[in-house]
Amino acid sequence: MKTARVIFEDGAHKWLAIVRDSTRPEFIIDTNEYLVISDGDAILLDPGGAEIFPAVFSAISTSFDPRRINKIFSSHQDPDVISSLAMWLEFNPEIKCYLSWMWQGFIPHFGGGADTFVPIPDNGMDIVLGSQRMQAIPAHYLHSSGNLNFYDPKAKILFSGDVGAALLPPGDDNLFVENFDQHIRHAEAFHRRWMGSEKAKRDWCTRVSGLDIEMMCPQHGAIYRGADVRRFIDWFSRLDIGVLKS
Repeated sequence: MKTARVIFEDGAHKWLAIVRDSTRPEFIIDTNEYLVISDGDAILLDPGGAEIFPAVFSAISTSFDPRRINKIFSSHQDPDVISSLAMWLEFNPEIKCYLSWMWQGFIPHFGGGADTFVPIPDNGMDIVLGSQRMQAIPAHYLHSSGNLNFYDPKAKILFSGDVGAALLPPGDDNLFVENFDQHIRHAEAFHRRWMGSEKAKRDWCTRVSGLDIEMMCPQHGAIYRGADVRRFIDWFSRLDIGVLKS
């Protein structure tokens, strides 16, 4: 069962992490979803696949009315990211879906019309949420050719999508990374195989190193916080990517 857990709260500004589901079928990859609320305005980051929509909707319902979600952020085009879009639109047809301009002709296959989508240029853009300005951050080729992260300057949280993802073994249900050296073993093969551009990796490491980040929230696995954020960036900067480990 998925649960929604508060990972940041300051007045009317809040982050909920809808975390891993140990009861899901083994053939479905596990995912994290994140809901950001500011002054009653709400954006759902990578809402997940159609098959987990009921679990995500139910988890959010314990803390926030899901029908009030009026924005969705899609980091890229994969079905585990955004194939639930049509179901969210049934509850609120006015939802706006923010995504790379590259995918505005592809993601409509999951639902939505021309007015649903807000294309984000390659260099990113600001997204207004309540009284705050969030930032769509370029993360192209990591792993998708049109890939974006989401940064909240107030909460100092970076939603990193598949960057930082770890495919954790059954029973590892920690919300946060507790032992970096042990945790990163479950991220290495994924990053070597799925991250396709050494230059894009270096650009991303330089870009996010300039941000004030207290938590880095990936789409799969546990959340990095504190010094582990810097540890991950340093580890990733040294990792050979786009290769099969022999």
